[in-house]
Amino acid sequence: MTLRIATALAALIALPAAAEFSGQVNLEHRQFFQSGLDGQGKEQSSLVLKPQWYWTTESGNGEWSFMPFARLDSLDKERTHADIRELQYLHVFDSYEVRAGIGKVFWGVTESAHLVDVVNQSDSVESLDGAQKLGQPMVQVTMDREWGIVDALVLPYFRERTFAGEDGRLRLPVSDDALYESSREEQHVDFAFRYSQMLGDWDVGLSYFNGTNRDPYFRMDNGEVKPYYAQMSQVGFDLQGIVGDWLWKLETIYRDSFDNHTGVVAGFEYTLVGFAESDWDVGMIAEYLYDSRGNNAQNIGQNDVFFGARLVANDAEGTEFLVGVTQDLDNSDDFNGRVEASSRINNQWKWRVDAWLLQNDTPTDLLYFGRQDDFVELSLEYYF
Repeated sequence: MTLRIATALAALIALPAAAEFSGQVNLEHRQFFQSGLDGQGKEQSSLVLKPQWYWTTESGNGEWSFMPFARLDSLDKERTHADIRELQYLHVFDSYEVRAGIGKVFWGVTESAHLVDVVNQSDSVESLDGAQKLGQPMVQVTMDREWGIVDALVLPYFRERTFAGEDGRLRLPVSDDALYESSREEQHVDFAFRYSQMLGDWDVGLSYFNGTNRDPYFRMDNGEVKPYYAQMSQVGFDLQGIVGDWLWKLETIYRDSFDNHTGVVAGFEYTLVGFAESDWDVGMIAEYLYDSRGNNAQNIGQNDVFFGARLVANDAEGTEFLVGVTQDLDNSDDFNGRVEASSRINNQWKWRVDAWLLQNDTPTDLLYFGRQDDFVELSLEYYF
């Protein structure tokens, strides 16, 4: 073991044997249909830079990766920000591999929500659905055996969730002065584990997390609403299987935190291959979202259904569309819809359209703050 550690340290200072540089620059514009609740503007343009570097060590067993991110926004100074999405060293040993640095880990299989995806913090100024994540300091050990894959992670630093500023849209009226349950605050060391295995046509995952809850609660403190980051333990299970043209999906968790609850997202995607004798594939998606806390939950998806369709053109441009609606079963007037579309123009240029419709008349619901924030976003992306 000592020899292996010495070998890894030597690899860290070895000159790269091969290096790759690529990335993208996006010009984006969001057009809102109404002024914000606090009179914010209806136009929001931004410039995004996402370069990435990869290089391997001379030994061939090590690899560095560096992915910074930066956005310059015309409306919201909190959305003008930069982050290191990944700055990580990977070393491959005979029977396991180690990653150390800042990285991203994704766990999850469902479309409408990812309950088991709890390692990285959401970068909520980037995406309404929490799909975009902040880089997470970590050490990750992965072992791949015939009986399954085991991931063990040590997470030595916590990242607070980003929120829109006073001039921004899609804004929760919260302070940036966060509260913590742990006296160590963001210095609390967290741990995560996951076991995954392929059983026939089914992918199975079992995960455990212990540390600072990535989902903040919201508390009144000195006349301000502040994010409160409690400690939590969570057990998660995810399942995905292909049966003919059906893709079945399940995510379920039990979380012990400031309040305890069970969460479930379950559903399917049925694909019509060569729809109407064309080159298009059409996937019909249906999922049910459940949270045992009901209306007391400070999140979306307590008792909701999601219906969507994924259209894939199977053309040289990679044209795809996704349309979806999430309906609250307890309040018929509360729903949200989204549209995603993208296609390549050529080898270096791509266009993308994203749109959100937020209909909510329930003041206690998390999306009530966005009831005037319907928007369409156009993006022109250049890849190099």
